[in-house]
Amino acid sequence: MINILGMALYGDKAASTRQRLLQYIPELAKHDINLQVYSLLNNDYLNYKFEQGSLPIKSLLRSGFARFNELIKQHKYQCIIVSSELFPLMPSLIERRLIRIPYIYDLDDAFYLKYKSDRFKMLSPFLGNKFDVVIRDATAVIAGNDVIATYAKSYNNNITVLPTVVDIQRYSTKQQNNSTFTIGWIGTPSTANYLKLILPALDKITSNKQAIVRAVGSGPINLPNINHEIIPWTENTEIELLNSFDVGIMPLFDDQWAKGKCGYKLIQYMACKIPVIASPVGINTQIINHGQNGFLASSQEEWYESFMTLIESPELRDKMGLEGRKKVEQKYSLQVTTPKFIEIIQSVVS
Repeated sequence: MINILGMALYGDKAASTRQRLLQYIPELAKHDINLQVYSLLNNDYLNYKFEQGSLPIKSLLRSGFARFNELIKQHKYQCIIVSSELFPLMPSLIERRLIRIPYIYDLDDAFYLKYKSDRFKMLSPFLGNKFDVVIRDATAVIAGNDVIATYAKSYNNNITVLPTVVDIQRYSTKQQNNSTFTIGWIGTPSTANYLKLILPALDKITSNKQAIVRAVGSGPINLPNINHEIIPWTENTEIELLNSFDVGIMPLFDDQWAKGKCGYKLIQYMACKIPVIASPVGINTQIINHGQNGFLASSQEEWYESFMTLIESPELRDKMGLEGRKKVEQKYSLQVTTPKFIEIIQSVVS
């Protein structure tokens, strides 16, 4: 039995923890790999972050002590998988000394920009190169997309691109019977502002009530004059809600942070046979085959025209949905990536 210590930054309410670590546990166990995952910033913190509650100081302190405790016991494991960072605001010199066995660094976002951003400008001289050091010293690096992989290759030669995927067997599909064309978006309050990028197109397409925007997990968001509804996200209801969409959307800014995203929501839509529309940024251009499983739209007019094309052609929606599902089955499913994940682990512990 190979014992692996998974050190996630966030609790299981975060897609990165669920999809890049937790969902692999049963599959890895079939190959005698025991992955134990521990989170630092648990769901109490995520509830605070997403719902603007009170900062769960006691919970965070307990989580911090628990993380140190697991690191003390790391000799029980053959390898550590570090997701994002061990401790926020901790310099790389200290963080590296805490890891005393081989580790895999998993990066599914452009986290290397974190301490170089304006938000942490004062800390940049001390933390700006933190992730570069963590990447450099890793035995292996798993990158969520080619943009992240290209950055990581400047510091480490053992890089594998492993996209964020879904268990295709969990994603059931059903025929849509919406009386109003439903434009769906799923995400978190921290990413909901991307919807404001296409306000003119959404305003135009919903102005006569021929369409509605359904935002799942966005929390309160101001979409003036837009016919829309906001629905809370839960893991138990997300697939049912996805199946209520006629089209799934993913607008993005064209910046370095957005280019580091892994297109997870697109993969979710497509797994449910839902056609997609997205900004032509980063991995979106790889997931979407324009005109086949969805549309890439840059301008407000292109977004509007894409909506209208899908509204007017249920047959095209069905065709694109089938193509999307096929692509997920072939490239973005747990069934495809598990063997690659196992190979990475075995190469590190051998």
